[in-house]
Amino acid sequence: MGSMKLSSKPDAFTRRGQAWYCTTGLPSDVLVEVGEMSFHLHKFPLLSKSAILGRLIEENSDSDECVIKLSDIPGGAKSFELVARFCYGLKIELSSENVVYLRCAAEHLEMTEETSGDNLINQTESFFNQVVLRSWKDSLEALRTCDGLLPHAEDLHIVKRCIESLAGKASIDPDLFGWPVSEHSTMQSPGGSVLWNGISTGAKVRNCSSDWWYDDASSLSFPTYKRLISSMESRGIKQEIIAGSLTYYAKKFLPGLNRRQSTGPMPLPAATLSDEEQRRLLEEIDRMLPLQRGLISTNVLLWLLRTAMILKVDRACISNLEKRVGMQLDEATLEDLLLPNFSYTMDTLYNVECVHRILDHFLAMDQTMGGGGASPCLDDVMASPSLAPITAVAKLIDGYLAEIAPDINLKPLKFQSLAAALPEYARPLDDGLYRAIDVYLKSHPTLPEAEREQLCRLIDCQKLSLEACTHAAQNERLPLRVVVQVLFFEQLQLRTSVAGCLLVSDNLEASSRTLRGGGAVAASGEAGCWATAAVRENQALRVGMDSMRLRLMELERECSDMRQDIRKLGRGRRRLRGGGGIVAGGKDGGGWAARVQRMLTPRMMKLQMCSAQHDAAEQQRMNNEHKKVEKVAKNKKQLSMDDGDDKEEA
Repeated sequence: MGSMKLSSKPDAFTRRGQAWYCTTGLPSDVLVEVGEMSFHLHKFPLLSKSAILGRLIEENSDSDECVIKLSDIPGGAKSFELVARFCYGLKIELSSENVVYLRCAAEHLEMTEETSGDNLINQTESFFNQVVLRSWKDSLEALRTCDGLLPHAEDLHIVKRCIESLAGKASIDPDLFGWPVSEHSTMQSPGGSVLWNGISTGAKVRNCSSDWWYDDASSLSFPTYKRLISSMESRGIKQEIIAGSLTYYAKKFLPGLNRRQSTGPMPLPAATLSDEEQRRLLEEIDRMLPLQRGLISTNVLLWLLRTAMILKVDRACISNLEKRVGMQLDEATLEDLLLPNFSYTMDTLYNVECVHRILDHFLAMDQTMGGGGASPCLDDVMASPSLAPITAVAKLIDGYLAEIAPDINLKPLKFQSLAAALPEYARPLDDGLYRAIDVYLKSHPTLPEAEREQLCRLIDCQKLSLEACTHAAQNERLPLRVVVQVLFFEQLQLRTSVAGCLLVSDNLEASSRTLRGGGAVAASGEAGCWATAAVRENQALRVGMDSMRLRLMELERECSDMRQDIRKLGRGRRRLRGGGGIVAGGKDGGGWAARVQRMLTPRMMKLQMCSAQHDAAEQQRMNNEHKKVEKVAKNKKQLSMDDGDDKEEA
């Protein structure tokens, strides 16, 4: 830090308790009282430098003891001690820590050039302009001292000049010079090494990023910091840099954010602020943050939202934070999205309503950006980059539903509303949704059958994977209607797979007949042997396909028998109800469900065994086809070589 000595005389001031004495050998003739501190001084040095002190001494000249009270001097006793030393010409050193005190006190005491040449106002002003404002650290330290000297420092434009100096230095891109315009770096040679007295030392300077001033700026009081940020914005500094500084400031003064500190070598020490001060700070930071996607990470925004709920900030602030999170919900993680419920009026463990509002903001933005319209097909969803965010959000919401499902106080309507908020094309597969609903049904065993069916209607059985279908077919918690639908669509998938296998087999047989009928194949003994082997393999594959058809027909008969059994059981149950059956409804319903389960279990096992056999046959078929294609290619190559030899012999 810069400094300047104003005099070289030895110190002649001594302190005794709450009093200062000037030990020049002459008895003091004036007593100056500044607050609780007393200064025993002499009249001439004071009136020769200060017009105000000269008038006060003249007004008290008639009294036996000249007593002057200075209760409103800027900086109090600390400032007047320095002023008194200056008046006596004693050794005093100007620095960024005391120059603002001396400048305000000198202005208050009218220590101008008319009273004495090279007076205190002129010297402090010169030091401030030529030394303090040229240095980042000195300007920062001087700006800190202004908080205790308001409004005097404001009237003298000291605060404004310090802020403009800091804003100008922080707004300069360090990449333009390779080092920031501040004391955070040293001069360097064109080769990049550090210079000492113009001589290269060989040491390399460290690269400096655009956030080098964040920690220094966070040491300012928030009103001063706010003015600094406003000045930087007026100079056109990038919005992401402003947002980064605001995030750093929030992490330092809001203790809840320190737990998720993800940047920097170590956590920031949280300052001590009351709840009311933290509440006002968070509301101000929310107003200052630019409303733009990607400026602040989603996890930081969610933790700001969590802190806002804890501090019970204004509803408008919470709504703004929810919108900010909704704009980039696809970048959130499940851990950060689990916002606890801090309200005593709500009985759920997590704040589901808040997450629902965040999802609504995301969907509204997705519609605005052109993500809405007709539902695309599955291939479009998997391939389109524009649909990647909404598919990521669907996966996140399904995971969130599975996490909150065990909450016994979570109502089915609230669970269903959040699950149904996403459009149909957002989920390429419904496995995540099926898992969440299954967890909810398991955690709520007393849920009525009608509400179970209502929840299961959210699942599209055609969008379940084979593993999910296998699990659902054996899931006793699902309604019978859903199990039948799963089995039906699984059967359709099997029929489609078998039809594809048969089509490939027919194509291979046709190609083998073409090879057998060609004259070139007959000309080669080795090719003829291969063709015979291929015919045999084709015949064996044909037999396997016929057996697969028989198994498929058996599956269809099983499904048909199952439908008939279900219809008979339904008619029998309606007759019992119509005849006023004496068996209790619960007992009868339980027996009916048990009978259905006993009848369905062996058929379901057969379906699974057939599915497993089909998978094994499918794998074997694919291996055989691969070998056949390789043999065909090799045989064609050999035939072409034989034809060439025959032509040469001819």
